[in-house]
Amino acid sequence: MFTDHPLLHRFRPLLWLGACFLTLSTLTRLALLIATGSGIPAAAGHWLRIFGVGLGYDLLTFVYFAWPLVALLWLLPTRWRRSRTGRGVLAGLCLAMLFVLLFVAMAEWTFWEEFQTRFNFIAVDYLVYTTEVIGNIRESYPIGWLLAGLAVLTGAVFALGRRYWRVSDDDTGFAARSSVGLAWLAVTVLGTLLVSGDLKDRSGNQYVNELSGNGIYEFFAAFRSSHIDYDRFYRTVPLPEAYGQLRRDLAAPDATFVSADPSDIRRDIRNPAPERRLNVVLISVESLSAFYSASYGGEPGLTPELDQLTDHSLFFSQLYASGTRTVRGLEALALSVPPTPGESIVKRPHNEGLPSLADVFNARGYQSQFLYGGYGAFDNMNYFFGHNGYQVRDRSAIPEAQIHHANIWGVADEDLYTLALTEFDQAHARGKPFFAHLMTTSNHRPYTFPEHRVTGAQGKRESAVQYTDWAIGDFLRRARSKPWFADTVFVITADHCASSGGIAQLPVFRYHIPLWIYSPAHIRPARVDRLIAQIDIGPTVLGLLGMDYRSSFYGSDIFQRPAGRERAFIGNYQRLGYLRANQLIELSPHRRIDSVKPQYEQDLPQAPEAVDGPLALEAIGYYQTASHRFSHGLMALPEDRTAAATVIPVAAKTTLAAAR
Repeated sequence: MFTDHPLLHRFRPLLWLGACFLTLSTLTRLALLIATGSGIPAAAGHWLRIFGVGLGYDLLTFVYFAWPLVALLWLLPTRWRRSRTGRGVLAGLCLAMLFVLLFVAMAEWTFWEEFQTRFNFIAVDYLVYTTEVIGNIRESYPIGWLLAGLAVLTGAVFALGRRYWRVSDDDTGFAARSSVGLAWLAVTVLGTLLVSGDLKDRSGNQYVNELSGNGIYEFFAAFRSSHIDYDRFYRTVPLPEAYGQLRRDLAAPDATFVSADPSDIRRDIRNPAPERRLNVVLISVESLSAFYSASYGGEPGLTPELDQLTDHSLFFSQLYASGTRTVRGLEALALSVPPTPGESIVKRPHNEGLPSLADVFNARGYQSQFLYGGYGAFDNMNYFFGHNGYQVRDRSAIPEAQIHHANIWGVADEDLYTLALTEFDQAHARGKPFFAHLMTTSNHRPYTFPEHRVTGAQGKRESAVQYTDWAIGDFLRRARSKPWFADTVFVITADHCASSGGIAQLPVFRYHIPLWIYSPAHIRPARVDRLIAQIDIGPTVLGLLGMDYRSSFYGSDIFQRPAGRERAFIGNYQRLGYLRANQLIELSPHRRIDSVKPQYEQDLPQAPEAVDGPLALEAIGYYQTASHRFSHGLMALPEDRTAAATVIPVAAKTTLAAAR
């Protein structure tokens, strides 16, 4: 009988672990399916795909996961296996692997709750910064009780399965055991060669695609894809054609290319308005989705301070973030480049000396700063900004006595604003205009903040939004008493939205962020309903100030961009979106191009459409050249950064445009 075969006795723990693995994977998939609710319609086809394809990924993942146990059962001699030490090692390994499985199941639930997706590049990034991530988990969840519960559950399952994981006597020789080990190795190699994470992505519902995978598999697939060569994996055209298309799209009434070289995108920007040396305070608020604000159709009363700015500001109703991570927002705001695949430029090597928004201000004698409420070593922020024209101040610059509250991500927003006010006062006292980019942290899990600021309870996302809004209002109230306030432009936006997942591969409504540009003495209030990309914010602000400069930016002043040519860029670490003319072009690995009808308001399917050739070429022109320029060192400025950002003199200027 097969059940009496010596190999079966030897490898019985492997069968037990496999049963545990598949059971937990299926239960996790079921729990996430239930949590998704209406995101996945009740249809047999969806369920068959989720659990059928999911079983395939589970089996392949188990092949990888089980290697420590396979190796032990393969290589452990029978005499040692029968010893007390051998039995203890086997039991310890089985117990540890079971605990890991239960821990991963719990982690998948919390990750899905936050991001509506399986483990992906965000999880990979978080592993690099263990201090912040572990601290965030400890502050967000009762981790001690959870780990104790997992330990008890692990022990109970282990004890109940004792008769199944224990190896009974066997007399297998090394050659016989090697047949299993080599077969396992063959399946591992074939699975690696023949299966990839995107084979499951055949449904129009991204939730179905995500649940059809396996969290552990997806994590390592994301790890392998953190650095992606655009030319190798994405649709390309000959470089002269790509650059030619880009130059055509960058052409604008205020821009003159400095050379006829088709690969040179530098333009002299000559603004029609008279230049004004106003201070600029750019606030990128953590995870502030547009739908939180009543001005964007959200719940009334959640952001009263920001909502009351709407009638006194330039209010932009159709702004879209470049990505789903803070570093993508920082990249877009500082460098004005589209989101290239893989890691953000903020975290890549050789990201020094790039043309930044600070360079334009520095060339005019401004003090340019990046102010962050956390420790800027996270996500390489201090290094990136410090090597691209900004002075950096982070949490370490704030005296402990001035901190009202802090969590693992940083100080309360009000304490960051206090630091900023101090820096601005000092610059003003020296007679220096200032440009400052502030990055907040309070609107992030664990969602804690100083007591008695808002009515919402600690630990709730909506409460953190309320506090973030209160802190902005408090900052502006304090700023109004300063002598520099009247000559300051406040730009308030977000780094990205609060959530990233959705039914679609690139759910457009998950990228919608707010933008207010407020300066009562200088900026005429108006509502701007034109589509605008996050990379356009910097050039638009420079246009409002009437600044002339030499630009290598991919973004442009929205008020100078010809009507009908508005576009936005959205993406994740693999998929690159180009939004224009109510169509979303999506570039993805395997040189694939898709086109869908975007959904701007709700989590609904984005219906496929025929690919518009000219729009696809525009998308390729932007993304291919941006990747090419960075990877080949063509973005970097000369060593003399001041000379590189030379002010372009203009003999005369017209009055400020009415739209401003």
